[in-house]
Amino acid sequence: MSIDKLDQIILEKMKRFGEPAARISLFIIFFWFGILKPLGVSAAEPLVLKTVDWMPLLSARQWLHVIGWWEMIIGISFLFRKTTRLAIGLLFLQMVGTFMPLFILPEITFQENGIPFLPTLEGQYIVKNIIIISAALVIGGNLDDRK
Repeated sequence: MSIDKLDQIILEKMKRFGEPAARISLFIIFFWFGILKPLGVSAAEPLVLKTVDWMPLLSARQWLHVIGWWEMIIGISFLFRKTTRLAIGLLFLQMVGTFMPLFILPEITFQENGIPFLPTLEGQYIVKNIIIISAALVIGGNLDDRK
């Protein structure tokens, strides 16, 4: 078998399995991390509570639960083509909140005297969401109403 033929086989497999793998990955991440919030066992709880403490209408803990359920809905919505647009819309709204600590809690998200180049573990946890946004864009870009 030639290198070109092997390359073509690999490319076809990646085209076939890439998007489903991304969808399942997004489901796992959002559903898993989401369900931990209303259960009260999320490692992100202190950061989320500090981030939403200023928000009106609900207490910070109630917002934590809303965010958890919101994330679970995002995850489930990525599993189905018909709900992908909903998933992407909810994800982008959620990401606004996810990135907020970088701006409103720099003392938690960046190492002292390192702004903006030395994120803490919390800051790294937030910044890595860039790849989640990119995956959502790829999935959304592959939506075709004719399929």
